[in-house]
Parts: sequence; C-alpha cells; structure tokens
Amino acid sequence: MDQFTTHIKSKRGWLEFDIRELYQYRDLIFLFVKRNYSTRYKQTILGPLWLIMNPLITVSLYAMVFGKIADLSTDGVPQFVFYLCSNAIWTYFATCISSTAGTFTANAGIMGKVYFPRLVMPISSVLTGLLDMAIQVAMLFIIMIGYVLGGENFNINFSIVLSLVITLQVALLGLGCGIIVAALTTKYRDLVILVSFGIQLWMYASPVVYTIDSIPDNYYKLYMLNPMAPIINTWRKVILGAGEYDFYFWGISWIVTFGILFFGIVLFNRVEKTFMDTV
Repeated sequence: MDQFTTHIKSKRGWLEFDIRELYQYRDLIFLFVKRNYSTRYKQTILGPLWLIMNPLITVSLYAMVFGKIADLSTDGVPQFVFYLCSNAIWTYFATCISSTAGTFTANAGIMGKVYFPRLVMPISSVLTGLLDMAIQVAMLFIIMIGYVLGGENFNINFSIVLSLVITLQVALLGLGCGIIVAALTTKYRDLVILVSFGIQLWMYASPVVYTIDSIPDNYYKLYMLNPMAPIINTWRKVILGAGEYDFYFWGISWIVTFGILFFGIVLFNRVEKTFMDTV
C-alpha cells in the first residue's frame, strides 16, 4: 500500500501538456471514436449511408449554383470533381471545429465522475471526422477514375503524398480552433450558436467553391493569410493537379496552425481546472 504507480494531481501551470499520458489513454480515445459513430446514426433509417449521401447532395448543389448558375471557374477540372475535392477537406475542418466545440458542455457528466486527460475527447472528435473524410476521398477517386476512362486527364504525380501532410495540418488547425471555442463556451454559451454561422462565413472566405485566381491581386496577400486558403489551394494541386503551389503562404499557414493550437491548449488547460463550476 506504500507504493503507487500513478499519481493524479491538479494541474498548476498553463503549459502542462503530457503527451505520454495521452498515449497511455489511446484505448479510451478509440472507445470515444466508436461511441461517436454509434450515437450519431442511432435510430436513423439510412444510418452510415448518410456519409455518402451528405457530400453527394452538397456537391450537387455546389455544381448547380456555383458551377451552372454563377459559372465560376474550376481551372478546367470537371465541376463535380472540383467541388467534391474541396468539400472533402473543408467538411473535415468544419467537423473538427463543430464537434470539438461542445467537448465540455456535452461531456460534463462524464468528466465530473472519473479522471482522464480532458484532451482525449477533442482528439477523439478529430479522429471521428477523419473517417468521414476518408470516405469522401474514396468517392472522389472512384469518380475521377470514371472521368479518366471517359478521356479526362488529371495531372497527378508523386506530390499526392503531400495530401497526408495537409490532412494532418487540417486536423491540428481544427483541433486548435475547436478547443478554443470549447474553452470559451463554458462561460459564454452564445458561442455555441455562433459557431455554425462563423464556419459558414469562413467557408466563403476560403477557396472552396472558387479558385484562387478569382481573388484580385490587390487583396491576394491579405486573403492568403487565411490559413485555410493555402491549404485548400495546395490540396487541390496535389489531388487534381489544378492551380499552382504557393509554398510561401502555405508555410505561413503552418505557423498560424501551430500558433492557434498552442493558444488553444493553453486556454484549454486554464479552463479545465474550473469548468465544472461554470458548466
């Protein structure tokens, strides 16, 4: 009884972040991922088929409104492929924010009863969205194969491996933004309502339904400071071969990503100590 293998104590510093502890709770992370999927499609008729139906309906609307009616350029890429490619990475980012934003309020009952690293839940939300994105990317490649058989040519090369790096960056950026909102919503519940509205505005401020070439030269540098703009631009380049690389602003987006993630973890650790008193 005099020997202890685990010592649980309150966090005192704002920068306390134990990666080894998170790794020890990896099984719990995957249990939360499994729970997220089982509860999401519980008592639904189509169930997991919504993972396919949602992007198809969304992209079809994009193709009709922005492709046919607005006649926006897609860099010579078939409209459906263009929008499905952009939607895959953007939906993952939006899902990371929206699902992570409710971490404290949605799981207050569990957190008040048992100890585990609180970052386990935001991380599990990010991993949950990763499977959704994988399904969309698989759909994208199947449709691209159909276009190739029909004579279409996509300029794809070995740079496609950068898609894994971009996915990691989007996960980190979404996690950082999500835990910032999660920390603030413990005291300011209005942010929960504003999250979905803010994500929609962010989407139109990012090149999801249009190309970078649509941005006037006078506003290009300011526009590219949006971290998602160079991310989506690079994503389309490595997946479809459309557009041009801009490694300078992509590098800046990495700096912004780490800055947001660092600030989010600091704020998360700060709120974690007292959130049970405010939730």
